[in-house]
Amino acid sequence: MTPASYAAEIQKISQRLVSSRHAVVLTGAGISTPSGIPDFRSQRTGLWIQNDPMQVASLTAFNRRPEAFFNWLRPLAVKIWQAQPNPAHIALAELEKTGVVKAIITQNIDGLHQKAGSQQVIEVHGSLRTLSCGTCHKVYPSGQFMEPFIDHGLVPRCTFCQKILKPDIVLYEEVLPAEVWSRAYTNSERADVMLVVGSSLEVMPVGRLPWQALESGAEVIIINLSPTPIDQQASVVIHGDAALILPQIAENHCFRILR
Repeated sequence: MTPASYAAEIQKISQRLVSSRHAVVLTGAGISTPSGIPDFRSQRTGLWIQNDPMQVASLTAFNRRPEAFFNWLRPLAVKIWQAQPNPAHIALAELEKTGVVKAIITQNIDGLHQKAGSQQVIEVHGSLRTLSCGTCHKVYPSGQFMEPFIDHGLVPRCTFCQKILKPDIVLYEEVLPAEVWSRAYTNSERADVMLVVGSSLEVMPVGRLPWQALESGAEVIIINLSPTPIDQQASVVIHGDAALILPQIAENHCFRILR
């Protein structure tokens, strides 16, 4: 369906955001698929349909066979490195600039929210912008390693101890960084509106955040191609493409008076 088919819902979302006190956005892989980054659970193209995550993207897999981990990561890293923000990322950055959106909690590791201009981004699953040495604990910007890794498959190594570096993303079997999770949880508790964009809400503990927002009295709004477990409790649900829907929300006349 086209954005015009959701005109009433778009108007309602815009009005609710404008009147909110602390609007928070939770984004998942679905917001970045229009930028060419595959998601993890789609029936035909999802990364976990093609690979067992415990075999390629767990902490055990990385520790036992880091080269195999990087072989799996390389095609994804190429797409992330080349990707540009799409209209959904840009729309959220605009909503943040108006002061309406107070924080963006994202499950994504692609950094596209920051590329679009968003400032208050909470990356609960980490990002590919840095890598760390598990031996000497030195942290490196990924830029110096990315070109040789993408072009030639060269596995990044610490320049001090020569150990293989780990991207600062949260793998299976790892806990979320405590400080980052605290910020995400606190914003969910404070929210009076939570807008969920492009997330199936199947990955825990992040999938519990909208429920926490509900329990704290917030209104939950869903924009996702497929149904989510919280659709029945949401005040507005749009099963559509975020890259088409979010720009319509950001361009609504409700926000023009804020600019």
